[in-house]
Amino acid sequence: MSKGDPTTYREAYATLSRIAAELENGDADLDAVLPLLAQAREAYAHCRERIEAVRTVLQGDWNDAEADEDMAEEDDDEEIE
Repeated sequence: MSKGDPTTYREAYATLSRIAAELENGDADLDAVLPLLAQAREAYAHCRERIEAVRTVLQGDWNDAEADEDMAEEDDDEEIE
């Protein structure tokens, strides 16, 4: 991201919220719309990257937990026999 751009999810989300409010309220000057849209695109990309990173970790943890459960069930089955 460019200098001065948000570096955390929270900052990127705040940037998106601010830009959305400016555009919805008509506060943005027409000449400022394109730069605002470019900033919004960067902030959105940053948020999306962070969300995908968390999703990947969570899916990995869930897959690991399911594999652990499967192994525990197999162990239980073996003990019963």
